[in-house]
Amino acid sequence: MITTEQHEKLRGWFAGRLPDDLFESLSEVTVDREEITVIGRIAEPRLAEGVSDAEKEAAVESRIQEFRERTRDDRVAVAREAEHRFRKKVSWGVECGGERALFTHVAAPVMTRLRQPQRQVLDTLIAAGVARSRSDALAWCVRLVERHADDWLAELRDSLEHVQRVRAQGPDAEDAAAHEAEPEDTPRDEQTEN
Repeated sequence: MITTEQHEKLRGWFAGRLPDDLFESLSEVTVDREEITVIGRIAEPRLAEGVSDAEKEAAVESRIQEFRERTRDDRVAVAREAEHRFRKKVSWGVECGGERALFTHVAAPVMTRLRQPQRQVLDTLIAAGVARSRSDALAWCVRLVERHADDWLAELRDSLEHVQRVRAQGPDAEDAAAHEAEPEDTPRDEQTEN
């Protein structure tokens, strides 16, 4: 979890570092422990008036694919620099014509221990055909909570940010800042395509 100021600095770094012609605008920069996701808006394809939904959908998909291929080298260069600087993988996405597409992004495994009542919830989702495995069922549950608990999660994130600001003002703040600035000892895998 990062503070609003840290998030603004991260977003500012990308806004300043991205080539001017990469996106029409920088829509969103999100971050968690493993990954930074950068999403930009790209121009919609120009279509004749009154085209069918199928034609519009195909044109948007083609525009997104064209953007992905054409900008790969630029995005990889920015990602490598950001990954070195921020010690997180960088993933990319675009918004075009009301559609959002994410490119190569991290799917991080999460291990947990569940008691029988929680396992039964997951097994019920599997038996009902909602999920193929307990892992899929757990991911489904997380997406459901994410969709229906936006206000609660936003309030929780605000509270965590407040706690981090208070900690940063404490007597150990200088030691913690020096520790965070030290480079990691373990090498990170290169992401081959962004």
